[in-house]
Amino acid sequence: MAEEAKAKGNAAFSAGRFEEAAGFFSDAIDLSPTNHVLYSNRSAAYASLLRYSEALTDAQKTVDLKPDWSKGYSRLGAAHVGLGNLEDAIAAYKKGLEFDPNNEALKTGLLDAQSAARSRSGPASSPFGNIFQGPDVWAKLTADPTTRAYLQQPDFLRMLQDVQRNPNNINMYLMDQRMMQVLGVLLNIKARTGTGEEMEREVPMSEVVPPESKKRPEPEPVKEAEREPMEIPDEEKEMRQRKAEAQKEKEAGNAAYKKKEFETAIQHYSKAIELDDADISFLTNRAAVYMEMGKYEDCIKDCDKAVERGRELRSDFKMIARALTRKGTALAKLAKCSKDYEPAIEAFQKALTEHRNPETLKKLNDAEKAKKELEQQEYFDPKIADEEREKGNEMFKQQKYPEAVKHYTEALRRNPEDPKVYSNRAACYTKLGALPEGLKDAEKCIELDPTFSKGYTRKGAVQFFMKEYDKALETYQEGLKHDPNNQELLDGVRRCVEQINKANRGDISPEDLKERQAKGMQDPEIQNILSDPIMRQVLVDFQENPKSAQDHLKNPQVMHKIQKLVSAGIVQIK
Repeated sequence: MAEEAKAKGNAAFSAGRFEEAAGFFSDAIDLSPTNHVLYSNRSAAYASLLRYSEALTDAQKTVDLKPDWSKGYSRLGAAHVGLGNLEDAIAAYKKGLEFDPNNEALKTGLLDAQSAARSRSGPASSPFGNIFQGPDVWAKLTADPTTRAYLQQPDFLRMLQDVQRNPNNINMYLMDQRMMQVLGVLLNIKARTGTGEEMEREVPMSEVVPPESKKRPEPEPVKEAEREPMEIPDEEKEMRQRKAEAQKEKEAGNAAYKKKEFETAIQHYSKAIELDDADISFLTNRAAVYMEMGKYEDCIKDCDKAVERGRELRSDFKMIARALTRKGTALAKLAKCSKDYEPAIEAFQKALTEHRNPETLKKLNDAEKAKKELEQQEYFDPKIADEEREKGNEMFKQQKYPEAVKHYTEALRRNPEDPKVYSNRAACYTKLGALPEGLKDAEKCIELDPTFSKGYTRKGAVQFFMKEYDKALETYQEGLKHDPNNQELLDGVRRCVEQINKANRGDISPEDLKERQAKGMQDPEIQNILSDPIMRQVLVDFQENPKSAQDHLKNPQVMHKIQKLVSAGIVQIK
């Protein structure tokens, strides 16, 4: 399970979904808290989210768990750089190079940290660089609807990280409109967005302009000529028209799909794709039609195209997840053996890393279950099962009970419907003192063959050793219904009656009596009897009104419940 969560985290990280990746790595750490790689991976995810304090904590944990692992020091150095602790970063990179002198990542990190340290002490610095060092940078950018979207873009996150490491590098990115938008948000100044909306002006521009620029006189504003309304180019008009036509084709395809006119639906969706290849819903819809038609290979091809094109266009992750889910469904339909389910399971897992949809999760569980069932069928071999059972019997005779259990377990993997093997393994578990496991196997033996007397003798023996004499007696008596002359069952009944009679006579040590009573009080059936108002009155009558108590015993149901209480040691009749 930890490896599965780690794989999902790696996939999310590679796709630039760092928050999701950190969540998956946290799940993996909960399952495997001493795995240094998991802390290293989560440190990288936190650093990508600019959450350097958390990245530093995980990096330090990585180094503590694996002091000779060079990558841990690379994570440690990166976290220190993000926090502005350049001397600590330099020390971390140097320490890592002691273990791996040729590590390029450590060498590059060390050079960058040293360069940043020199720049910090040098005379030239960007007037805007320091605003990226504050603790509330992440909160501000997340709160703004425009810049929040930029944080999902890996190339932009790398820009931010570079500026945080070296503030002077801000000048390299000022031509990027996204960076200008971020500057406006961080400086709380009026900034015009691409939609013509304006941010509210909270801080005067004079407060953020570099001091040297304040001294320069502002140039006279040039009166701008009144502009004529811009005409829409013919190319853009054509593009808009094609998109509109594509949507009409999609709607026509949807209508045909609902009527189960699948060939017509395919034609409409194909036409929509020709008109506008920037909408992957046309591909996923056509894939759904191919699915209904049983053309699973064509469905898979369309899903792959949708995923590839969707990533190029940075489409909604839910759309990509839908395509992957549809692909997994088609692959599952094509599966003929257990191995065929592996690509389907992989597709569902990838879909869940994009969007955790309950329907996809159910399909994943169904595919995993089907794969397991097919594996069992493919593994089924009664001949090998008999051979393993005989090996188990030989080990049992030699009193090598753990080895016998291994052979019986392999026999059950080869043939899970053989009651004899469950009976034999139950006997092994009983010898080993693993009574709950023995009881479970004995019950499975009886379930598979209710007429097999060995199942009852195994179950009764386990219950007897657990000092549940009344239950053991019932088990032996049930077995005698199918095999009235079975000596083992008869002996079992005799032993149980002896123990119950000893308890009734009080011929039992106080310690054994307390143990029986404590075990009896945990029995749900005993609890129900004691909570029954009628039975509570019966017990009162036994103490205060013996004549009335005798009348109660004429009732078979009451008599049976009293016997249960006596067998459990709760009630003693003298």
